[in-house]
Amino acid sequence: MPGTLIRAGAVLTMDPALGDLPGGEVLLEGGRIARVGRGLPAEGAEVVDAPGMILLPGFVDAHLHTWQTGIRGVAGDWSLAEYFRHMHLTLAPRFAPGDLYLANLVGAWNQLNNGATALFDWCHNNPTPEHTDAAVEGLIDSGVRALFGHGTPRPRAGAGAPAHPPHPAGEVRRLRTGRLSSEDALVTMALAIRGPDLSPYEVAAGDIRLAREWGMVASCHVGGRLERMAPEGIHRLAREGLLGPWFNAVHANQLSDEELRLLAGAGATVTACPEVEMQMGHGLPAAGRFLAQGGAPSLGVDVESNISGDMFTAMRMALQYARAEANQGLLARGRAPERVAIPLRRALEWATIGGARALGLADRIGSLAPGKQADLILIRTGDLNLFPGHDPAGTAVFQAGWANVEAVFVAGRALKRGGKLLFPGLKEKMEQLAESGRRILREAGIR
Repeated sequence: MPGTLIRAGAVLTMDPALGDLPGGEVLLEGGRIARVGRGLPAEGAEVVDAPGMILLPGFVDAHLHTWQTGIRGVAGDWSLAEYFRHMHLTLAPRFAPGDLYLANLVGAWNQLNNGATALFDWCHNNPTPEHTDAAVEGLIDSGVRALFGHGTPRPRAGAGAPAHPPHPAGEVRRLRTGRLSSEDALVTMALAIRGPDLSPYEVAAGDIRLAREWGMVASCHVGGRLERMAPEGIHRLAREGLLGPWFNAVHANQLSDEELRLLAGAGATVTACPEVEMQMGHGLPAAGRFLAQGGAPSLGVDVESNISGDMFTAMRMALQYARAEANQGLLARGRAPERVAIPLRRALEWATIGGARALGLADRIGSLAPGKQADLILIRTGDLNLFPGHDPAGTAVFQAGWANVEAVFVAGRALKRGGKLLFPGLKEKMEQLAESGRRILREAGIR
């Protein structure tokens, strides 16, 4: 298969050894990055001339409940308590497997359109194997790179049912020996567990061990609530050796600096979802505090039922809040900030290689280096809202948006070119998604 040579105005590799390359080129072969540099020979490859564009790794949305795509816009005024009540108790039970398929398919297409080539699909509305399989198929059919986070619906009291059951080992075995057995596929698997905030410590520890048994990331919502089921959970996990690069803590707003330091020291990851957190009352976004404790943050959208799926927005909000937090610390001590505390390039790291670490995929994606998967995007700098950008990194962080994304490649395959997604049947699937959402809201009595 002939390769593709992309010649860009600027290449932001996000690789410390390669750095930024004005007028750089990237050669794609066999779904991977073959060479990065200047003056690379084309030798029969398709040449993509993009002199007025920025080439950079695709964004990684490290936390997304993609199943909510079909009910966008319903939660704009919901607190976290209202979200739990309306979303999990009223809306979620109305989802059929086909609803999850459509939500994941169209939701993943939206991520690609926005410049995110990979996502952590945190699927905790899968009460049956049929729901799970439909969600997985939606991701596979979309062409996105995804970590399917197998979750469990919020516990509902029932006759003889345990209030906080362990993660279903049989279902994990079914998936890991079946549809999600390959680590080389675009869609791989993680465990989306309840964790020490939402289950007893023994259950949380057992779920992490289950993830380790199958070689998977274990992700959980933690530190986003005042009431924590196992308040000493992070400390106990650290003492028992259950924290490591395989452990992903989402939100972490209410965690202490010491707990964040334990996570960072173990190589665990923290994913901040700043826009949702500031609305719903999780607390102040923790990306800056985790960075200060030696950690490498990642970013996620979380839920499109109340915000957009745009990683550009998540990146800006996380960075500017972290800067404001640092500035306020100085102002509170009677000192005016003399310099910006956190360089803008940090935000690009959080949205690319930081997200790749959270997914356990930093050896494959997140930077443009020879041997890595060819997941990358082109941003037009000639558009009115970007022109004339004088710093490619600053332009990407502060001025760019999804509408400036010219092209998207996943594993070397072009999924967006000329600013348009390359999926036949997109409009039809959107219409089906709209009907799915209307039916769910109608049955729930919300619309």
